Amino acid sequence: MDKTRDKQFYGRIAKLTAPIILQNLLSAAVSSADVVMLNFVGQEHISAVSLAAQYASVLFMVLYGLGTGVTMLSAQYFGKGDMRAVDAVEGIALRFSIGVTFLLAVSAFAIPKLMMCLFTPDPVLIEIGAGYLRNVAAAYICWGFIEVYLATLRSVGRVGVSTALNTVAFVLNILLNAVFIFGLFGAPKLGAAGVALATSLSRIVELILAVIVSARSRDVKMKLSHMFIKSRALFRDFLKMAMPATLNDVSWGLAFSMYSVIIGQFLGTDMVAANSFTSLVRTFGTVLCFSVASGGGILLGQIMGEGRMEEAEQCAKVLMKLTVLSGLVGGLAVLACIPPVMHFANLTETGLGYLKGMLLINTYYVMGQAVNTTLIAGVFRAGGDSRFGFICDTIDMWLYAVPLGFFAAAVLKLPPLWVYFLLCTDEFVKWPWVIGHYRSRKWLKNITRENVVES
Repeated sequence: MDKTRDKQFYGRIAKLTAPIILQNLLSAAVSSADVVMLNFVGQEHISAVSLAAQYASVLFMVLYGLGTGVTMLSAQYFGKGDMRAVDAVEGIALRFSIGVTFLLAVSAFAIPKLMMCLFTPDPVLIEIGAGYLRNVAAAYICWGFIEVYLATLRSVGRVGVSTALNTVAFVLNILLNAVFIFGLFGAPKLGAAGVALATSLSRIVELILAVIVSARSRDVKMKLSHMFIKSRALFRDFLKMAMPATLNDVSWGLAFSMYSVIIGQFLGTDMVAANSFTSLVRTFGTVLCFSVASGGGILLGQIMGEGRMEEAEQCAKVLMKLTVLSGLVGGLAVLACIPPVMHFANLTETGLGYLKGMLLINTYYVMGQAVNTTLIAGVFRAGGDSRFGFICDTIDMWLYAVPLGFFAAAVLKLPPLWVYFLLCTDEFVKWPWVIGHYRSRKWLKNITRENVVES
């Protein structure tokens, strides 16, 4: 790739990545608002919401995986100019997302205490967390529709529209958080349950806005009728390529939630509270690298869909350079956050000690996440290669990190920070295999077909 093409690629990446960065920052801002406001309510509410929100984290992984599947196929078909195939892919993803979100919503409303018992034996945290889950159930249902539609918009390059919808929802969420946590304008003070209620109301508004955008759109629409578009070839491709991506994200998300189980069951409430702040800061630290991975994956998919494979390979090399740079920036961002977070956090002296150590560990951990996310969720999936990531992450998390964490905490009874350090080696253990797969070029494929939608 010559210097002119380099500049063009950087420009296209910036155009796609900038709105995604804003979107991810706003998402992180909502999480930070939850922690900041609940900090005035008490450590128990912070801990309970942190644990209850693990179900939303797992659901996010499911929807993110489905959205990745949508992006993986739709970006290439959009590059090819086949919009009917894009509609069919959206419909296939909706079938799965609606089923999963309804199941979780019913569970959160009917058996919230049982769901909380998985993460903690503390009756106070169980009671607070159960109230949160009941009130957030409606948000899960809305989320299933919204994420698939926004992923379709992103796959055709309309990142700004999805960012605008998320912006409205996130800002509304923060405002409603304040209303229901502190009882503003005559509203009841609901604490953790107020956070959930704010989330549900903001998601309902976002879904309404998405329907309005869809009605005015000339190409990408959110229609239930898309679920009935017949395409055996696309359905097989979705199962072959998108489902491994979904299973990959679910497997990784469940394993990452097991970290919270280890912390909650064996390391104490001080460690749970410290982990809430740490997760928040790490989210801000990884915003840039995750956005580069997302934007880069969309662009690479479109280029491969157009059949320009040599250019796609060169673009991937440029993307890796941007990834390393974003990882360095993310690590420095985490480091810069340590003094203000330590000053603000309303934790015990022990909790503050844990918090400082965990943040220092994350100054380099974000680099591991940056490289692996860009390659597995960005570069590989752009060419339809999702199976490698599923196998790699499943082995790494379930055969290495999770067993190691349980063994270190329950059997060896190591100090909490040592357990956390061992858990945070997961990203670096898989580097040799991930980088080796990148160099093999097996991911470099055009996955589109001719006449995939049946009449």
